[in-house]
Amino acid sequence: MTNAELVAKIAQLAPPGKAASWDPVGLQLGDSASEAAKVAVCHEVTPAVVAKAEDSDIDLLVAYHPLLFRPTTRITAGTSASGRAYRLIRAGVALYVVHTAFDVAENGAADALADALHLEQVSGFGPAWPSDQVKIVTYAPPADADALVTAMAERGAGRIGNYSACAFRTAGVGMFTPGDDAEPTVGSSGRPNVIDEHRIEMVASRSSADSIVGALVAAHPYEEAPFEVYPLEANAGFIGRSGVLGAPTTLRQFAGRVEATLGGVVRVAGELDDQVTTVACVPGSGGSLLQAVTADVVVTGDVSHHEAQAALERGVSIVDPGHAATERPGIARLYSAVSAMHDAVVDLTDDPNPWRQI
Repeated sequence: MTNAELVAKIAQLAPPGKAASWDPVGLQLGDSASEAAKVAVCHEVTPAVVAKAEDSDIDLLVAYHPLLFRPTTRITAGTSASGRAYRLIRAGVALYVVHTAFDVAENGAADALADALHLEQVSGFGPAWPSDQVKIVTYAPPADADALVTAMAERGAGRIGNYSACAFRTAGVGMFTPGDDAEPTVGSSGRPNVIDEHRIEMVASRSSADSIVGALVAAHPYEEAPFEVYPLEANAGFIGRSGVLGAPTTLRQFAGRVEATLGGVVRVAGELDDQVTTVACVPGSGGSLLQAVTADVVVTGDVSHHEAQAALERGVSIVDPGHAATERPGIARLYSAVSAMHDAVVDLTDDPNPWRQI
């Protein structure tokens, strides 16, 4: 199995197009055509993980957190993220990152956290808006619409999650007057023409728009193929989950359960004897989503003083076991999923939590 073949399987589990706009998911290092004879999964690409990947002759490292989070101008030896990238490249280890693509995915990190907390009636909240979506629109006679959809879909248009060739068609009337030098496919030159047309709309990534428009023009029956490309925010996955407990409990008791389940040192904001029935959760850092929550309590990491105060003013309590702790159920699920795709997967999911209790 090549890196590309395994990455394609992982992308079905966690479509990169669903990742948040700020998140550098996908293949960060390596050659997609290389053989993936031995694979590893990690939570974060720490120095210890890099050393184990080097010693274990890993071909592809599947990481939850990105290694290179921000653009870099050089990859050189050292202790920084770029230094760890240098070591992986030197060792021939490719790196694939899932992060928020896996957070929002069905049975991904957010669902795993909700399952660990035993939530029922679970739904999503907090859209993770993708970065480079556009909508491509064209107009054509009804008889040519199917061929146009097929041509655009073959270049990547109409992909929404695990669905392909998604399109919307609306019947309407087109009007045009060809010039004297025009050679219209339908209608006559020099006078107004009115014909039946379909408006065809398909979503696409901005990076594939040029290729899709090229295919549209090549397949279009008109001498002048009409098309429009619009920036788009749509079809976002949800990075948080909300649900209800099987039976009401107190905030004190619920926080104890979270600590026992997820580990870490739990911080609690709220009245400890308050009743808890509805729960929201966000893996990782969910402070920015607190204003969207209507639950009794939120379980997430990295909540700041001011975010906690604002939540309490709205009647929402906080249970914060730490960033890494809220991601642990998802990391276990990621390792299990990749292990089902490949028969030689090494567990490098060491906990990257930097905090210590003294």
